Amino acid sequence: MNARTEPAEAEAEPAAPARPPLIREFLLVAGLFLVYKAGRRLATGHTGDAFRNARRVWHLERAAHLPHENAVQSALLHGDTVVHLANTYYATVHFPATLAFLVWLYLRRPAHYVWARRVLATVTTAALVLPFTFPLAPPRMLTGTGLLDTARVYGPSVYGPPSSDHLSNQFAAMPSLHFGWALMVAVGLIAATRSRWRALWLLHPLVTLLVIVGTANHYWLDAVVATVMLGLALAVIHPPRRTATTAGLGTSLPRPREPVLAGAGR
Repeated sequence: MNARTEPAEAEAEPAAPARPPLIREFLLVAGLFLVYKAGRRLATGHTGDAFRNARRVWHLERAAHLPHENAVQSALLHGDTVVHLANTYYATVHFPATLAFLVWLYLRRPAHYVWARRVLATVTTAALVLPFTFPLAPPRMLTGTGLLDTARVYGPSVYGPPSSDHLSNQFAAMPSLHFGWALMVAVGLIAATRSRWRALWLLHPLVTLLVIVGTANHYWLDAVVATVMLGLALAVIHPPRRTATTAGLGTSLPRPREPVLAGAGR
């Protein structure tokens, strides 16, 4: 009796991408954060230009009919608890959320991790150029706007007086890497996962935007410029092609059907 077999239609899924060496990646990511801090410090000493540029940005936003930053801050100031939470979010979420994002991608989506790290490094490096060419005082430092420095008034604050703050450059408001990194976290998680709820990750950059504007640490245009920079980086650095393996579904694929022999079980 002749045996009849069915062709195996399913092809083997490509092997999961190997994780980059841990020590090398630790040094690269640590270097990214250090460059972020050190690079902003190098662009100090342009106080006069920073305030002149701040006035230009403020008047440009009004000419463009963008919403007043005061409207967002007024909403936060309805209660001490709300504004304190906003200040805490600004002070504590930025770095840990980005680091947790990179660690999760490294462990669960190595291919997306390499892509995200390259995008973040590109955006951060490009963002460090602007304080040299366009120093910008944040809106909390401008007089005549009606805005409060909510962190100084309600706490917690990550900044000291500009003259004695040797850990950060407070005249590097544009672009807002708080917003740029938060948006990349959302984009990266949406690209690397398949949950029907993954669009909710966009709440992170949305909350970040309201916080940075409401606490008077950034202008709307700071977030706009960060978005443009991220968009350009994403246009050049493409994510890995989505497969079941890169999306973490390699173990859930249906197994190829076994050959069926004619007359089996009779």
